[in-house]
Amino acid sequence: MTIAELRKDVELLDIFCSLVEIPSPSLHEDRVIEWIQNFCKKNDIPCELDEYKNVYIYIPPTDTTKQPIMFSSHMDVVGDATPINLLLEGDFIKADGRTLGADDKVGVACALYLAKNVKNDKNLKHGGLEITFTRDEENNMTGIEHVNFSKIKSKYVLVCDADKLAQVQISGASYTNAKLYVKGLIGGHSGIDIGDKKRLNAAKLIAELLNDFPQGVFYEDETGIITSCNLGAIVAGGIQNAVKSLVDDHVSSPDYIKTIIDNSATNIINTDARASYSIRSASIEKEEELKNVMRACVDKFNAKYEGLAKAEITFEVHLPPFEKADDDSITDLHTKVCNKLGIKNEVSSFHAGAETHIYAHNKNSKGETFMPFLLGLADVYNMHSANEKVNYKTLVSGYDIIAELFKEFNA
Repeated sequence: MTIAELRKDVELLDIFCSLVEIPSPSLHEDRVIEWIQNFCKKNDIPCELDEYKNVYIYIPPTDTTKQPIMFSSHMDVVGDATPINLLLEGDFIKADGRTLGADDKVGVACALYLAKNVKNDKNLKHGGLEITFTRDEENNMTGIEHVNFSKIKSKYVLVCDADKLAQVQISGASYTNAKLYVKGLIGGHSGIDIGDKKRLNAAKLIAELLNDFPQGVFYEDETGIITSCNLGAIVAGGIQNAVKSLVDDHVSSPDYIKTIIDNSATNIINTDARASYSIRSASIEKEEELKNVMRACVDKFNAKYEGLAKAEITFEVHLPPFEKADDDSITDLHTKVCNKLGIKNEVSSFHAGAETHIYAHNKNSKGETFMPFLLGLADVYNMHSANEKVNYKTLVSGYDIIAELFKEFNA
């Protein structure tokens, strides 16, 4: 079978292929937005853009005693505007020599097809279907940050952006930066002053302090890793001239670290050392526990070296956590639907950030805090790479899951 034949036989896959054929790097989604608008117009689906050009679709309820539900996906992809040539290799759709963009056009395609079918099903009683397609998720999440949440009626938001069929992810990690600063109070010459026990080397001191800090998994449970921290970088010592040489000598990036080491001054007792950490946590409580452990290490260090050196640590939250909700109704419904379709689902926590995190900290038009879940609607392999591919059979099954879930939600 050719990809043209596949598209002719399966409308969902034709929608997906039409979307991925349009390059849409972050903040350059205009052509995809136009395609979606034309699809909605052709199928009489209510569709509008907000001031940031996020797409909002609302199909009014046919039964006002039922609740609405929302599906959310992002329109931008990793990559550039290079033309896309689709290939079919066995059960896989891929792009010839570049990123496919299945992240997240799997979600967009399934939501559009659902909207069309819900709109055309005159016998389906439902409480309303809302769909949001956002811009710029891959780079800075500016699209989701510009969504008018007060317009959204749904409490439950299904973010269709996971990479494995039948995943339902119930929590996700925050992203917090920790910055550590160690200052030696008295520096000096490594030859002349090396015997002065009051002159402590900040590079050595930060190594001692970091040895006490946690690294890796801090807390995990049956759903996966909940809280972790990772040392990102250490900078210390007389590197100023060495860094300048990177620019002056046009050093290539693979040689940066070696060049700095080879050209750093070794004849000074360093007074300045810094380190950066990332903290990820799907639990505010566990993240605070980890921060307190790190603060305690700093306090212990400062007590030991009082009058000789001082350490400081600061924390900056870049993405709040998506914590597990007390309401398991969507998880239970997802499990029920997958069992009905003969598909094994996976309930888990994920150790990264997504638009779920933003929804979880906002409220809908009724003042209710959103309850988001991250769904996987297809098996996507090698995501964000030139070898990215999607198993089209799992994509069809992923649509079946959300179509059946919408019916069961409204049963």
